Amino acid sequence: MVAGGTDNQLVHAVALLGAAVVLVPLFRRLGLGSVLGYLTAGLLVGPFGFGWFTDPEAILHLAELGVVMFLFVVGLEMQPSRLWSLRQYILGLGLLQTIVSAAALTALGWFTGLPLAVAFVGALGFTLTSTAIVMQLVAERRDVTPIAGQKIISVLLLEDLLLVPLLALVAWMAPDGGHAATSGAWMPALKGVAALVALLVAGRWLLDPLFRILAQSKVREVLTAGALLVVLGAAVLMQLGGLSMAMGAFIAGVMLSQSSFRHQLEADVEPFRGLLLGLFFLGVGMALDVATVKAHWQYILIGVLGMMLVKGIGIYLVARLTRSDHDEALQRASLMALGGEFAFVLFAAATAGNVMTAAQNATFTAAVVLSMAIAPLVEIAVRKLARTRAETSAPLTADVPEGLSGSVLMIGFGRFGQVVSQPLLARDVEVTVIDTDIEMIQAASRFGFRIYYGDGTRLDVLEAAGAARAQVIAVCVDDRATVDRILDVALHEFSQARWIVRTYDREHSREVVGKGVNFHVRETFESALSFGTLTLRKLGVSSRETKRIADVVRAGDAKRFEQEIAGVDWATAGSDVFTRRSQPVPLTPPRHASQPLNQQAEVATRPRP
Repeated sequence: MVAGGTDNQLVHAVALLGAAVVLVPLFRRLGLGSVLGYLTAGLLVGPFGFGWFTDPEAILHLAELGVVMFLFVVGLEMQPSRLWSLRQYILGLGLLQTIVSAAALTALGWFTGLPLAVAFVGALGFTLTSTAIVMQLVAERRDVTPIAGQKIISVLLLEDLLLVPLLALVAWMAPDGGHAATSGAWMPALKGVAALVALLVAGRWLLDPLFRILAQSKVREVLTAGALLVVLGAAVLMQLGGLSMAMGAFIAGVMLSQSSFRHQLEADVEPFRGLLLGLFFLGVGMALDVATVKAHWQYILIGVLGMMLVKGIGIYLVARLTRSDHDEALQRASLMALGGEFAFVLFAAATAGNVMTAAQNATFTAAVVLSMAIAPLVEIAVRKLARTRAETSAPLTADVPEGLSGSVLMIGFGRFGQVVSQPLLARDVEVTVIDTDIEMIQAASRFGFRIYYGDGTRLDVLEAAGAARAQVIAVCVDDRATVDRILDVALHEFSQARWIVRTYDREHSREVVGKGVNFHVRETFESALSFGTLTLRKLGVSSRETKRIADVVRAGDAKRFEQEIAGVDWATAGSDVFTRRSQPVPLTPPRHASQPLNQQAEVATRPRP
C-alpha cells in the first residue's frame, strides 16, 4: 500500500492523518466544507502528490466500510413504515431522475463523437451519485428540509439498488456476451434473492434478541463488537449474494430502527463511520489521476463541467415536474450533479468486457473523480447564488404556532423518572427516555414514549437521541456521580434546552447550581414535605392551614438556599463554613428549647467547646 518499508508505512500513515487533521478544519473554516479538505489531503499524499501512497485502490477498498457504516446509520433513522411511505419517491422520483440523467448524458457523449456503447456506460457511471459525498454535504448544510432530504435519500437508495442490474446490462453489452449473460443470469439473481431473504429473516427475528442478551452482560465493549458484527456481517452477506455491501448495511439498519438499542448502536458505530468515511474521501483524492488530467485537461474539464451541467439540468427538470419548488429543485441539482464511486465498478466491468478501452476507462474515471472533487465548490456557488437571489426578495415571516407540547429528553427511568413522566403523559408531551437498565426500558415501553437503550453520560448517545432538538432535558438518575458526569459532558453542549436535574441533597444542589443548572429538585424534599403536611392533617389541622404552612416552609427553604449560594455565613444557623456541608436548620423559630429525655441524648446535644 505504501511505498517503502515497514517503518515508512507508519510514518506515512501518520502523515496521512496529519494532512487530514490540518486541511479539514482549515477548509471548514474557509467555508469550503470537510469533503474538499479530505480530497485535497488525499491528492497531496497520493501517487500524484508526494507519492507516499502508491495504491489508492487498496485504501478505497478499506474505506468503503465507511460508506457501509454510513448507510447503516441512515437505515437506523429509517423505520420500515417510513421506508414504505417513501416508495413513491424511490420508485417514482428516483427512477425518473435516473432515466432522464442517463438519457441526457448518453446523448451528450454520443454528440461529442463517442461510440454509443461507450457513451452509455460513461453516462451510467456519472448518473450514479456518490452517496457518501452527498450525505456529508447534506449533513453540513442546515437548510435542507426533512422532505427534501427524504427525496435525496430515496434517489440514492434506488441508485444503490440499480448497481447489480446495471452490471448485468454492461455484461450483456460485451461482444458475444449477450448469450452468456442471459443464460447464466438466473444463478446470480437466485443468490441475491437468497442473501436478501436471509438478511431480512435475521433482522426480523434474531438481531433484537441478540442485543438484549449482549446488553444484559453490562459490558459496553461487547455491544460495540456486536454492532460492528451486524454491520460487517450484513455487508459480507450482500457481497456474497452479488449485491451492494452498503445496501446490506442499510437493510440491517432498517431492521434495527425500531429496536430499543438503536441510539446505542448508532453511538457505537459513529466513531468508526466517521473515520472510515474520511478515509474514503482521502482515497478518492488519491485516485485522481493528475497525469491523465494533464494530458487531456481541456477535454476532461469541459467534459466534467458539461456532464455536471446536463445532469444538474435534468435533475432540476425532474424535480419541477414532480412538484418541487424552485429552491428545492436547485438545491437537489447542486447536491447531486456529481458522479459516484459505483462508476469505478461499472467502468472496470466495461473494460473487462471490452465495451470500453483502458484509456477510455482512465479518462472517465478521472472525470468522475474530478466531479466529486469540485462538487462541494459547485454546491457552495449555487447556494450563495440562491442566497443572493433570496436577499433581493421581500422577506417572508411566519407566526410560530402556540400551544405546542414540546419535547422532553428524560435520562433515567427509575422510580423517580416514572413519577415525573406521569404529568407529562397526561399532557401528551413528546418524551424520549434513555436508560441502560433493560427492566426500565421495558417499563417505559408501556407509557408510549420513545425509548432507547444507551448511556446518558455519553455525548454521542445524547446527540443521537435528539438532545440538540429537545426543549427540556430531565436528568432523573439516582446516582450522584452519574448526574455530575452528565452535566460535565453535556450541559453546555445542549444549552438550547432547559435542564431540570434531580439532586441527591442540599450540598449536591449547590454543586449543580455552580455548574450552571437553573432548575433542580432535591429527590426527598417534596415527598418529605408532603409527609409532614399529612401528619398535620392527621393531628386535626385544616387543609388550608397545612397548605399555608407548606408554602411557608417551601419559601423559607428557597430563601435559605439562595443565601447559601450567595455566600452568606450560616455557621450559626446550621452550615459548616469550612466544609460547606449543610446542617438541619429550623425554618420556623422554635417556641421551646430542646429537652433531652435520656443521658445519651443529653451528651449528644451538649454545646461543643
